[in-house]
Amino acid sequence: MSYCLNPTCPNPENLAYSDRCHSCGSSLLLRDRYRVVKALGQGGFGATFVARDESLPGEPSCVIKQLRPSGTAPHVLQMARELFEREAVTLGRIGNHPQVPRLLDYFEDREHFYLVQEYISGLTLQQEVKAQGAISEAGVKQFLTEIIPLLQYIHDQKVIHRDIKPANLIRRAQDSRLVLIDFGAVKNQVSQTAAMQSGQTALTAYAIGTPGFAPPEQMAMRPVYSSDIYAAGITCIYLLTGKSPKDLDYNPTTGEMMWEHLVTISPHLSGVLRKMLEVSVRNRYQNAEEVLRALEMEPYLNSLAQSLVTQPVGGIKERGSSHPVDSGVLQNNTSGSYSSAGVAQVAAAIRARRAKIAEATGATSHRLVAAKVASYGSNNTEATQGSKSQMIRQLNLDGLRNAYTKGRRDFASHNLSLLNLQGIDLSGTNFHSAILERANLQGANLFNSDFGRASLNRTILRDANLSKAYLSHADLEGADLRGADLSYAYLNNANLRGANLCGANLTGAKVSGEQLTLAKTNWMTVRPNGKRGLL
Repeated sequence: MSYCLNPTCPNPENLAYSDRCHSCGSSLLLRDRYRVVKALGQGGFGATFVARDESLPGEPSCVIKQLRPSGTAPHVLQMARELFEREAVTLGRIGNHPQVPRLLDYFEDREHFYLVQEYISGLTLQQEVKAQGAISEAGVKQFLTEIIPLLQYIHDQKVIHRDIKPANLIRRAQDSRLVLIDFGAVKNQVSQTAAMQSGQTALTAYAIGTPGFAPPEQMAMRPVYSSDIYAAGITCIYLLTGKSPKDLDYNPTTGEMMWEHLVTISPHLSGVLRKMLEVSVRNRYQNAEEVLRALEMEPYLNSLAQSLVTQPVGGIKERGSSHPVDSGVLQNNTSGSYSSAGVAQVAAAIRARRAKIAEATGATSHRLVAAKVASYGSNNTEATQGSKSQMIRQLNLDGLRNAYTKGRRDFASHNLSLLNLQGIDLSGTNFHSAILERANLQGANLFNSDFGRASLNRTILRDANLSKAYLSHADLEGADLRGADLSYAYLNNANLRGANLCGANLTGAKVSGEQLTLAKTNWMTVRPNGKRGLL
């Protein structure tokens, strides 16, 4: 089909390869090369189409955005033209990123302005949630690890997206990476200025963004970089609940969205999301780097939150060490609470101390904690060891199976070493920072589970379903992953030294070539690009 771009055409659909519109007579070949085949969407200030570039071999698909200024006065057209060209330069610059569509062309034709961009094949996050339902905490963590670095890149280019939402995030079919589309900055800039000069309130409303996803300062036409962080946080709530912001209740006093009673997630992730969603810009994360730092603190926050108020200032020590953590990072607080900055500094100090201890003793921090747990004894009950700050807990097979059957999905920081869990169903479970060394998980269903920073050293995962599992920073050294389904798993920064990936399926997995060179593969291994062969 050939689609007519004339905004006033009463019947824009035409037969394929027609030269002129049968309804209004307009040319159907834009700039003698682009043939529009279908409309994607239309708003108050423009429209988006899929087209074929007939000037190139194979006639590759592209996306054409048509900007339609609402007025025809010379000053309105000139303003639109200048801002359009400035924005085209910006899009060309930020398009040099694998998660942003490339700008292919831009031009003016009959007082309409056009942007031609790379076509991204795949489903939006909105389409995925509508088809498959809400996703787990592990899925949201994976989303954040993909989108927050992208926001950091965009903001470094002095660009605010202004319309982060599930409908503007496409999971590219080729490699399953999230791609951010529809920057819309041209429309925002043009419509803001036009509104000031012409008083057209419809354009002003259009410039705000998407209601519910846009924070208050953006609704007041004063967006900042953290406005995108707020919108990313709202997107996380949509992913966790499957509900649009308009379907959620708001606190009438504070204006905050009420969502926590609808989800079951770790206290740490809940805290990160709360700060991303602060109504006040002052209290929100100021930039993407702060969000990334908060996410990296996860393995330490649970124990810190429960132990800081019970420890005297200057007396907090790393477990298994005689060296105190620098007491200067804490401020005495008679209310029994500490600032997030103090917690962050303590977490950093503990990380540094653990690294030194591990280096000196030749043992990983996971094994130090495991030895500490073993010294307390019980192998057949779930116990909190010794003090309120000891968060590594031990479970036996029956305890794990019974808890899972009763609906429990959070086993973060548990010791499950040496357990025989062959063929067990533990899909969608949180094992963040857990110890599963030498456990037998052959044939287990671990779909969409969170093993971030978990110790899986020499664990048997043969033929296990680890599709979409979150394994960032996990220790998989020497693990048996023969025939395992790791499709679309997130393995960034995981230790794969000596891991056996013979016959494993890594289609769409997030893993680097450097990581895979440390693992064992064979001709039956399916690489991330979907092809079989040695890596």
